[in-house]
Amino acid sequence: MRVVAKIGTASITDEAGAIDLVALAKLADEVAALRNDGHEVIVVSSGAVAAGVAALGLPTRPTDMTTLQAISAAGQSRLVEAYNQQFARHGLVGAQVLLDPHDFVDRTQYLHARRTIERLLELGCVPVVNENDAIANDELRYGDNDRLAALVANSVGADVLVLLTDMDGVYTADPRRDPAATLISLVRRGDPLLAIRAGGGGSGRGSGGMASKLTAARMASWSGMRSVIARASRPDVLAGAVSAELVGTTFEAHDRTLPARKLWIAFAAEVLGTVHVDAGAERALTDRPNSLLPAGIVAVDGDFAEGDTVDIAGPSGRAFARGLVALDAEVVRGVVGRQTGDLPAGVNHEVVHRDDLVVLPA
Repeated sequence: MRVVAKIGTASITDEAGAIDLVALAKLADEVAALRNDGHEVIVVSSGAVAAGVAALGLPTRPTDMTTLQAISAAGQSRLVEAYNQQFARHGLVGAQVLLDPHDFVDRTQYLHARRTIERLLELGCVPVVNENDAIANDELRYGDNDRLAALVANSVGADVLVLLTDMDGVYTADPRRDPAATLISLVRRGDPLLAIRAGGGGSGRGSGGMASKLTAARMASWSGMRSVIARASRPDVLAGAVSAELVGTTFEAHDRTLPARKLWIAFAAEVLGTVHVDAGAERALTDRPNSLLPAGIVAVDGDFAEGDTVDIAGPSGRAFARGLVALDAEVVRGVVGRQTGDLPAGVNHEVVHRDDLVVLPA
């Protein structure tokens, strides 16, 4: 079985941001146990920024992006060094892999990244993946490693995605505020839980939260794989997740599957505007694979550029699709409602190509 295990900042660092070697040793022990049982394991690890804060002796986590990116470089080297030491106790070799969103949008980069990870697994390494925080474009960042883990799991055809956190799983309410909250152990395919928004609050040391983990679970489900949200400190949590034991909250795989690029469009991209369409265009886009043409557009919101991600909303105002737009916002405004034959010379006939469009769940 191929396993992608993502661990959050709060689970591998202390309150000061220093790397928790005991927690990291536990993770390495469990990865080694899976390897001994014949499984392949990819680790997606947060913690570089927190480790950088601790290494530089900063009193608090900075808020400006330039400083965050700079200190992540200091933290990343220490994080990988710690992983290498823990894996070495089991005769395993860790291999750093730093990715950014472009690696999943551009087909050539996507294939290259996938081949690299596949080859590392063939060589017996344990890939340790993180977002390339030090140089990632601020406008194209994932913002958290949960979605990155789901994209990696999709690209390598993983069997299960395990999201390790500092909570037991998903609850009916925030257990820190509601003592009556109960753990949801199983979310079946098509369950409304896969469409709700959860609170984003977490430890404050990372950038994710339960909301991003639910998003990652939806992405995994739409990739045709099972996913698990569970407490990192739980004994044998990885083995339990692999054996389908209910060790936290398990999400079943959905019947619908999407390639990694469309998952990025649907779940991990920053949405910079909305294109409103008439009822006919909504039916055309939802009933079968079609591109969005100017004739069906009635209004445009936002200031987006070619290649940005936009929502597509019908007469009800609900966004029913999302895609990468092929024209700037001002150009789209200038061709609203026009038939293809009436478009100015040089203007793309397709506002969003069908290969760059994803119909969202109702």
